[in-house]
Amino acid sequence: MEDSTAQDWHERDNKNGVVSEESIGSEIKFSISKQDVLILLAMASLSLMAALDGTSISVALPTMAHDLGGSAIEAFWTGTSFTLCSAVFQPVFSSLSDLFGRKPLIVVAIAWFTIGAIVAGVSTNFTHMLIGRSLQGIGGGGIITLTAIIIADIVPLSHRAKYFGMLSAIWSLGTVIGPVIGGCFAENVTWRWIFYINFPFIGIGAVLVAWSSSFRAGKGSFAKQVRKIDFVGIALFIPSSASFLIPLTWGGVLYPWDSWHTLAPLIIGVIGFCVFAIYECKFALQPMIPPAIFHNRTALISFAGYAAVGLLVWCTLYFLPLYYEAVKGFKPIMTGIALFPETFTVAPSGVIVGLLISRTGQYYWAVCTGWCISTIGMGLLCLLDANSGTLTWIFLNLVPGIGIGMVLPSVALAVQASATSKNLAIAVATSTSFRGFGQSIGVAIGGVIFQNRMKSNLLQYPRLRSLADKYSGDAASAVELIRAMTDGQVKEDLKQAYADSLKIVWAFCCGVSGLVFFISLFTETYDLNRILVTKQGTEIEEICERENEVVDN
Repeated sequence: MEDSTAQDWHERDNKNGVVSEESIGSEIKFSISKQDVLILLAMASLSLMAALDGTSISVALPTMAHDLGGSAIEAFWTGTSFTLCSAVFQPVFSSLSDLFGRKPLIVVAIAWFTIGAIVAGVSTNFTHMLIGRSLQGIGGGGIITLTAIIIADIVPLSHRAKYFGMLSAIWSLGTVIGPVIGGCFAENVTWRWIFYINFPFIGIGAVLVAWSSSFRAGKGSFAKQVRKIDFVGIALFIPSSASFLIPLTWGGVLYPWDSWHTLAPLIIGVIGFCVFAIYECKFALQPMIPPAIFHNRTALISFAGYAAVGLLVWCTLYFLPLYYEAVKGFKPIMTGIALFPETFTVAPSGVIVGLLISRTGQYYWAVCTGWCISTIGMGLLCLLDANSGTLTWIFLNLVPGIGIGMVLPSVALAVQASATSKNLAIAVATSTSFRGFGQSIGVAIGGVIFQNRMKSNLLQYPRLRSLADKYSGDAASAVELIRAMTDGQVKEDLKQAYADSLKIVWAFCCGVSGLVFFISLFTETYDLNRILVTKQGTEIEEICERENEVVDN
């Protein structure tokens, strides 16, 4: 009876693409090869570059707008085009890498990013700048998602947490120091160096990729692989995503939320997603995003967690600088430094949690604890006031950073532990894409909350009522107006209105984090002492293939 049960369990594992260490009968020891070290170093370098480029431009936009003679709308799109293209193209890169191999798609991503950096760096107008930033976003999205997929290809599940902790640390580091670097270049050299600084990273990454081992592609000729591409799915997904995300970024900023400019593309995007989902479920022979990845409760919870992480991080990066610049009067470089208490706690906490998960073989505690601390931390930000001292805002920013740092590697591991080998790559790509969607949604909803509260708060001050619409509609530009004001009651009232309005944004973030904490309690625990056989794995796949042959015989 025991033998029959063990055999059934083993057969079920093999059917799902999973080989358990217990089912093999002996522990498979993992040691990373030199070739794999090279590819991981390459992707780490490229990921740091992509993260830097995504945020470094934010503080330089006023200077760029002045030099290029651009409008506020053009400057706005320069900052958002990278994030939008990155989120939209991540599942596409994943799907194509399953067919043609990881290495060729890495080269394609590097090429897109390099061309975009050149176009943006030498641009003389905002048309060229927008083209360059969009190309960079496409390449950056490929780099981010392929980095996570390659870790899943190379590292077995039981050891993967520490590597994803390191990846989260790299992504967080790039996201944090990006505004500081951008501010330094804009103030002291030229904003064009924001793009030129990418070339050393590109060179290092390209050389390491060239020296690294090649990953397997799908079996069959190139023409056969091309026929497997889900062209209809891609053609539906990309415009639907763009149509959905674009109005979220400009709603309440460029056009009112009840304007047809905002509602029409938003509705078209939702309809497009519905058509895409129906096609993928009913008609696609090899869907770009297999519906099977959404049939697992843990995967659904983790995807929601990824979206929440993107929302929280980007709300923090977008609205905390407003607090420091408008309320505290900090300049761009000092504003970037002021973000360190929160953002620099993300990296070490992510690495530590990754190591602990690898040591204990358990990730459930990290998911729940991370969301709990994140919720408390976002709630503490509501205590930030116009008169908060330095020690106060430093301490209040430490807690949410620790929580988000714990969440990043643990949620990534939950997605992969619940995935089958067949769907592992697209599950990873979908999760990172959810993070990108969360970034856009977070800034949009946070912006609506801030604008409404800012207008309401300004109407409470008689001398600011006439400026309520102007200051609430363009909070970033109002920062310069506050700096130019002479000290007095009007300036103090305006600063207090900013602080009070931001408290509601932090309350919203606290609510989102709390909701995800509640649903994370239902995350299932999967055994990490097993190996997921990916389509492009090297040594691990060969071991598991030999074990499957033994079982079949």
